[in-house]
Amino acid sequence: MESEKRYTLRLLNALVREAIEIELPDEYWVEAELSECRESRGHCYMELVEKDEKSNTPVARASAKCWKQTWAMLQPYFERTTEQSLHAGMKVLLKVYAQFHEAFGFSWIVTDIDPTYTLGDMAQRRQEIIRKLKEEGVYDLQRELTIPRFCQRIAVISAETAAGYGDFCRQLTENEYGLQFFPTLFPAIMQGEQVEQSVIAALNSIHERIDDFDVVVIIRGGGSTSDMSGFDTLPLAENVANFPLPIITGIGHDRDECILDMVSNTRVKTPTAAATFLIAHLADTLQHVYDLQQRLSFMLTMFKTNFEHQLDQQYERICHAIQQRIVQERHHLELAAQRVELLDPTLLLQRGYSITLFNGKIVRDPQQLKAGNEIETRVEKGKIISVVKG
Repeated sequence: MESEKRYTLRLLNALVREAIEIELPDEYWVEAELSECRESRGHCYMELVEKDEKSNTPVARASAKCWKQTWAMLQPYFERTTEQSLHAGMKVLLKVYAQFHEAFGFSWIVTDIDPTYTLGDMAQRRQEIIRKLKEEGVYDLQRELTIPRFCQRIAVISAETAAGYGDFCRQLTENEYGLQFFPTLFPAIMQGEQVEQSVIAALNSIHERIDDFDVVVIIRGGGSTSDMSGFDTLPLAENVANFPLPIITGIGHDRDECILDMVSNTRVKTPTAAATFLIAHLADTLQHVYDLQQRLSFMLTMFKTNFEHQLDQQYERICHAIQQRIVQERHHLELAAQRVELLDPTLLLQRGYSITLFNGKIVRDPQQLKAGNEIETRVEKGKIISVVKG
């Protein structure tokens, strides 16, 4: 032991540094997954991991750093291209060189990031989620729901202090038609890694009061480099797809649809656009009611006109029938009068006939009379009184 050379830790680390600088002098493109990513004093500190494809357990780990001057250029470009910020769970392609510091140990120093690699991985993961949703038969469930015509009771999932939520409520309140809406906020975290669990919790709270609402609106104001990763997860997509109320999304991004947009009932770009959609929907319902009122009024007018016309026609028919009946009955009366006139006894007397009466009644049989009965015989010019002798 005494004959062997001894090194201080600093000296030994210096040897390691020199060896690394000699053996790994170049820059290398490395594929890895971020297990941690944070900023401090303008620098970006990352923890890289590689996982076994079958077991998903880490098989390699390393630290990486992107110094302030480089990070100031790479971050805006990456977020502008991917519309996401670097976060845990994201796969990245980094250009790095090896650095070993006697006091701080080994680290890969990041000099470049390829956003197209991350976009490709994101697209692949999204396609995998879409495939699973379709296999489960839930991908199109939301679009089978119909937004009620009188859609006024709105459950809103949003960050409570978000400007987008304020814009949404203001747009509803100040609509040009004077329509009334009744929004209820269910606060949720709308950015970062907690989006999934927070939005699912809000959906569960709404489900407990499901009869109180007509529709769910998920809104978030966003800039051009907003972190959208929380809206591209399978659990959140499954919850939205299976929700029994129609869901409208307006989460403030223009470039591409996220998974949440794909499985919702209706997708709009911004919170304000979501409010505009609801206003237009209710205004259309109001116009439909007006149209029905006009149609009903027109039908009643037409019915009244037709009814009056039919009444007039019926009245004319009745009057005509009465007139015909009067003519017929008058004719019958005339015929009856003629028959009565023909049966008038005076006409018989004028022809030379006579009529014998006893006690005012016509004598038809001599056997009716007895001796001493006084009878009256009427002739054309008068009457003759006689007494029966026997």
